[in-house]
Amino acid sequence: MSTQHEVPSYLTQKEIGPWGVYLEQIDRVTPYLGSLARWVETLKRPKRILVVDVPIERDDGSIAHFEGYRVQHNTSRGPGKGGVRFHQDVTLSEVMALSAWMTVKNAAVNVPYGGAKGGVRLDPKTLSTGELQRVTRRYTSEINIIIGPNKDIPAPDVNTNEQIMAWMMDTYSMNQGSTASGVVTGKPISLGGSLGRREATGRGVYVVGCEAAAKRGIDIKGARVAVQGFGNVGGIAARLFAEAGAKVVAVQDHISTVVADSGLDVVALQAHVAQHGSVAGFGGGDIVNDRSRFWEVDCDILIPAALEQQITEANANKIRAKIILEGANGPTTPAADDILHDKGVLVVPDVIANAGGVTVSYFEWVQDFSSFFWTEDEINQRLTRIMREAFGAVWTLAQEKNVSLRTAAFIVACTRVLQAREMRGLYP
Repeated sequence: MSTQHEVPSYLTQKEIGPWGVYLEQIDRVTPYLGSLARWVETLKRPKRILVVDVPIERDDGSIAHFEGYRVQHNTSRGPGKGGVRFHQDVTLSEVMALSAWMTVKNAAVNVPYGGAKGGVRLDPKTLSTGELQRVTRRYTSEINIIIGPNKDIPAPDVNTNEQIMAWMMDTYSMNQGSTASGVVTGKPISLGGSLGRREATGRGVYVVGCEAAAKRGIDIKGARVAVQGFGNVGGIAARLFAEAGAKVVAVQDHISTVVADSGLDVVALQAHVAQHGSVAGFGGGDIVNDRSRFWEVDCDILIPAALEQQITEANANKIRAKIILEGANGPTTPAADDILHDKGVLVVPDVIANAGGVTVSYFEWVQDFSSFFWTEDEINQRLTRIMREAFGAVWTLAQEKNVSLRTAAFIVACTRVLQAREMRGLYP
């Protein structure tokens, strides 16, 4: 850490976790910010942090308490925007980092949002549907004071979905006294959701992956792809790559790993996961018990689409991919970044690679305000254009300054955020 102010007083050095990774990324980009560097502390301090108690009555009559968070990292360019995750390992450090990466991501693709993120520390598999609804509504009521269509707009993330968003929207609307469909995105179509939203993040990974492959002279047809995480991001990306003629040779989820040198049947694998909840037991490939072997799979494109800090010093040297597409947020540590760079691996950072979701969330928000909805083809065309333009700008800057794509993406994004901060000035 370059200054004593970078670790907030509410986090100990031991607890710094993902937030520390983000701070190191900011330190790496600071020398490229010129006169805007005087504002860089803005990026190292979340604008607002709300920690809430979420009590509910369980089905058996007992009272359970869960800890929830909503962090607004920066709102210089517009309202906060970022998902809500329900996971037993959610921490404040994680939510802070995710909110900061949302700031960078939204600026990198130039949508008019700041960065925010939320989470509740719980294992949703241990709750009934009724209990999950009560948690969602209570959490929404607790953060109600800082969210809103023009203030902070939540969206789905790990273990949250269209139904969770519908409950959040309804709770906020009941408190407001009128329907406010724009308070969340990722809603069901019947409640003002956008066509193409469910596939948007995975589709964005695919679009950027095709652009990166072209730069590296890799033909998608016949390319070997490995995917960690087979949910809404990894599963969609895998299917789109397979449809384009690529061979998905390995998939790993939270339970198991399946490999097939000749390529997996992605559609059959998705059906298996839908029925059984995991790739475990899939008969169309070899099940590998040693999870660490996933990183050694011979592939052209590797897509980490699970949780943060998956690629570290411990496994980066084992990776044989030519391109890494970060479908997850923060899957690669700075130390691993250096190792991959030295190996000649092209890392397309999360703030570009997985920005398809927030881009179509922006489309949904715009459609909600106008009450005029676009076709899925229009959504996908607009998404593809924005993703290609964002990748192209980052690629060009990386070549000009001889830096990694991650550093280039941070230069583009942080410059936009700090320019907005400087132009707005300080009040009072």
